[in-house]
Amino acid sequence: MSEWTSADMMNVAAARELHDGDVCLVGVGPPNLAANLARRTHAPGCRLVYESGAIDARPKKLPLSIGDDDLAATATAVVSVPEMFNFWVGAGRIDVGFLGAAQIDRYGNINTTVIGDHDNPKVRLPGAGGAPEIAAAAGRVIVIVKQSPRTFVERVDFVSSVGYGPTGRERMARGAGPTLVITDHGVLEPDPETNELTLTRLHQGVTVQQAVKATGWPLKVADDIEDVPPPSDEELTALQKLRNREAVDA
Repeated sequence: MSEWTSADMMNVAAARELHDGDVCLVGVGPPNLAANLARRTHAPGCRLVYESGAIDARPKKLPLSIGDDDLAATATAVVSVPEMFNFWVGAGRIDVGFLGAAQIDRYGNINTTVIGDHDNPKVRLPGAGGAPEIAAAAGRVIVIVKQSPRTFVERVDFVSSVGYGPTGRERMARGAGPTLVITDHGVLEPDPETNELTLTRLHQGVTVQQAVKATGWPLKVADDIEDVPPPSDEELTALQKLRNREAVDA
């Protein structure tokens, strides 16, 4: 087996959650890498949708952004942004929403807007983009983010994308909410009764204590922790080719 890093494991674990035929709305960063990895390995029929309006895109190289021209060139259709969010996202036509986060709390609420006070922030982030609508309406929402106390916080500074808890999800959203949070330590899932994120799976070489230490609240841990299988050589090869932006047939 080839050597791999915690970032490799995070991306591979996320890619494995996509099924052949899923309609997946892809965010920038790690979600983009994971979704394209799934399409190049076990889920070639996964249909990638980008906020820019590219429907069923089959990029030959890893897109640099949602505005990459390879997306439009290989898409089945390109629609306007209003059509994307009204007809595809809002109407429930997205099976899986892949998102990142600057901050996330124990109930899966995501902040990608500001760090600190909204009117006088320490850091003003790029913004939520289409993430609020995706988090509210996608059939499943998978969050990919590295785990640290700075990111996994007791309370997000701003709710950009709604999760569970005292945010009025029942009133504000229709989708299933954040069903998985995949990190470089393992996998967290909402507790069926409380919706609090709970550690259910660990990556190889990571301990429960390490995952708890990397979380800014007292992390709940499942009674039976599952081990995530390490990346295969096929997955690592495809991942490296994507990072190198090597072209393949769309």
